Amino acid sequence: MKRILLKLSGEALAGDKKTGFDDDTILMVAGQVKELVDKGTQVGVVIGGGNFWRGRTSENIDRTKADQIGMLATIMNCIYVSEIFRSVGMMTNILTPFECGSFTKLFSKDRANKYFEKGMVVFFAGGTGHPYFSTDTGVVLRAIEVEADGILLAKAIDGVYDSDPKQNPAAVRYDTITIQEVIDKQLKVVDLTASILAMENRMPMYVFSLNEENSIVNTIYGKFNGTRVTV
Repeated sequence: MKRILLKLSGEALAGDKKTGFDDDTILMVAGQVKELVDKGTQVGVVIGGGNFWRGRTSENIDRTKADQIGMLATIMNCIYVSEIFRSVGMMTNILTPFECGSFTKLFSKDRANKYFEKGMVVFFAGGTGHPYFSTDTGVVLRAIEVEADGILLAKAIDGVYDSDPKQNPAAVRYDTITIQEVIDKQLKVVDLTASILAMENRMPMYVFSLNEENSIVNTIYGKFNGTRVTV
């Protein structure tokens, strides 16, 4: 794959602390991404905001405002992680769907493509810029817009299962599954809006564990250990 979008959860970046940042985890990710970039793969990154904000679980705040806070959390994450990436020798830029002063650049497909061609890792922060859309939808949307070859979903779990393996020790992992099956079986790989968008635009996804050694690199170079979600 020449161009990929990597989706990282905010919780994963927090490590065992479950909040804030765990630099060892981020440096592990940075090392793998640098290996890909050095070999010519163009990498975009989307990060969730769950290490700072889980506003949808609260009944005491308006949903629109909660989602706006979540968008800002993703921007904080991208600024932090992009600096870690720079510290190991990569060039980065952060694009958002709304103006953030001098913190970020405004998203456009042309701008993203220019940065990719310069060998930069492009962070897509701020989601879609609208409430009621998750970072799942944001990563699928950006992958389609910049014509990525696939989406890498680095999670705390090593693939897609027919039931929750934490609750059911007999849960079976899929090696391959279609997006239509994901929707029909309500497997929640990504949310429903993102699933339909990926299906309609034939965008494959690769689900794997971030905690497995070299899992990001292995996904690109033929040692994939997870679930391929096909179209």
